Amino acid sequence: MTAIDECYQSLANAIILQAVKDFRRCIKIVKRNGRNKEVAVKEMREIVEFIKSPWFKSLTNLEPQILLRKLKEEVNE
Repeated sequence: MTAIDECYQSLANAIILQAVKDFRRCIKIVKRNGRNKEVAVKEMREIVEFIKSPWFKSLTNLEPQILLRKLKEEVNE
């Protein structure tokens, strides 16, 4: 793997990691019943759509359904 390939892979990993962090932040807002609950729910839906998207599949070999199941488990905790 070339240095450029490694850079692209690092960027792809960072994009996915940020989506997961954002989703977890939204979970906290929803569970606290914060004043931005509606915004957080909307953002969670957008993140789910991203994970189901062709772009996500082009960024990683992760199975979208596995990641979504893990995130759903966190919501239900």
